[in-house]
Amino acid sequence: MYILLALIAACSLGVALHFVLPRRELRGVAVTPAIATATTAAAYTIMQWAGVGEGDVWLWVVSIAAGIAVATASTLVLTSQRTRRDALEKQALGI
Repeated sequence: MYILLALIAACSLGVALHFVLPRRELRGVAVTPAIATATTAAAYTIMQWAGVGEGDVWLWVVSIAAGIAVATASTLVLTSQRTRRDALEKQALGI
């Protein structure tokens, strides 16, 4: 049940991250929180299987930090790809 706390924290931080990162009009509001939540769930589960206990602070720090780091990187990559693709599309259409 403690995994829900980590997932809620990751999703909340992902929402905040969506609004902090630039060019948010180019992506959906749920993309960054979804990536953060899924990555946090995977990291939390892997660390639990590795034997890290729920009371260990490193379980929380690593799982949430991994979720935020992956969400930040993937959101920046998605945004830059969208910007590049939109510019090419505008050029092709002569806009």
